[in-house]
This record gives sequence, structure tokens and C-alpha cells, in this order.
Amino acid sequence: MPGKTIVLDHDRVQRKLTRIVHQLHEEYHAEQDIVLVGIAPRGLTLAKRLQAGLSEATDMKVELVELKLDKDAPLERPAKLSVEPSTLRDRVVVLVDDVLMSGRTLMHAASFLVQVPLKKLTTVVLVDRRHRAYPIRADIVGLTLSTTLQEHISVELGKKDTVYLA
Repeated sequence: MPGKTIVLDHDRVQRKLTRIVHQLHEEYHAEQDIVLVGIAPRGLTLAKRLQAGLSEATDMKVELVELKLDKDAPLERPAKLSVEPSTLRDRVVVLVDDVLMSGRTLMHAASFLVQVPLKKLTTVVLVDRRHRAYPIRADIVGLTLSTTLQEHISVELGKKDTVYLA
């Protein structure tokens, strides 16, 4: 397999996250609080970054919640939230993940969250690959990237954030 190609370098990832923060702020400027639900592990890391950005840009309270689910077999093991699902009742929830490909992970996460009546659910991803097998889309996207099914997107988050295509 040929080497990895950098799709987003650290600075571009930061700009995408800043833009997403501004979009969330514009969408929910009238809200007192919102809940960011990050799909572990990388969606949670992105949600933490968005929480920090929103805390700087606005006075609204931004709660962070972790959602764990088996991305390979989501029906075999139940999803788990770091809080009681009932705490999300009648609140604005923003579901965050790193890459949207088939939509399976996002679909299962969203279906788990809507078991409690929410005020609104918004989906956010850093990269959308547009290979849908499930009827779900991301409301806010950092980068839309057309790829082949054989190509792989790798998101590395740390001191130097990078998105690779391999």
C-alpha cells in the first residue's frame, strides 16, 4: 500500500474546529446550555476541543458526555453514556465523531440518544466520506472528502493533529 497522504495538517484541523465552534454558537446562541456527546475515543477528544472553544466564545454552559459503543458490532454490546440518559431530557444535544463513512456508528449513537425526548439533536463530524449505507447525515462537517471504499481515513489527535488518507 502506498504511503499516507496528509489531508488536513494541524493548522487546518484547528481552523476546521474553530469554524465548527462558530457554527454551533450561531445555531445555539439563544440557549442557556448544550450537551456535547463525544463518541469515544476520537469523537470524545473532538468534543472536548469544541467544549473549550465554546467556553471561550460564549457564556453558555457546555456539558461534556462520553458515549461508548462498539463501532464494529454496535448491536452486540449496548451503548453506554457517562451520565444517566434521563439527564439529556429536553436538552440540546450535539453528537460528535471524527469520521462519517457508512453512517453505522452515527446512526446507532443517535438512535440510542433519542430514546429520551431531546429538545434537538445535531450531528457533527470532522470528516465526511459520503459512503452512506445508513440514512443519516452530519449537520455540521469540517471537511467533505470523496474517497474510494478501499481508502482509509486516519485521524490522529494529540499535540499535532493530522488527518491522513491511506
